[in-house]
Amino acid sequence: MSKAMVPKDLLYTEQHEWVRVEGDGATIGISDFAQHALGEITYVELPAVGAKLAAGKEYAVVESLKAASDVFSPVGGTVVEANESLNDSPNTVNNDPYGAGWLCKLTGINKPDLDTLLTPDEYAQLLAKEES
Repeated sequence: MSKAMVPKDLLYTEQHEWVRVEGDGATIGISDFAQHALGEITYVELPAVGAKLAAGKEYAVVESLKAASDVFSPVGGTVVEANESLNDSPNTVNNDPYGAGWLCKLTGINKPDLDTLLTPDEYAQLLAKEES
């Protein structure tokens, strides 16, 4: 498998979700490694605006030709925006997992949750183990 991209401005979970912290808010999604493992994504079930997410709890479902997978929130917070463009183009998650393929944006994030996440270097080490 090709080496997955690991942007340096994100934090990661061991389940291959990412978070980009922006003040007291954040954007979250699934990693390049996760979208490769899933294959072609055909449907994304997103949380409702206003939903309260808890770190480590399911908040979305990503379906591919291979399987349906639960997606877990890397950090607690309140959904302020869901990426509705994925309803028409779910494969955006495959094409641009860290850009246009984000899943939702949060406000009021639980900052202590960030301490449990992997740094880019730690995540790259995890991937090296999983890819070998």
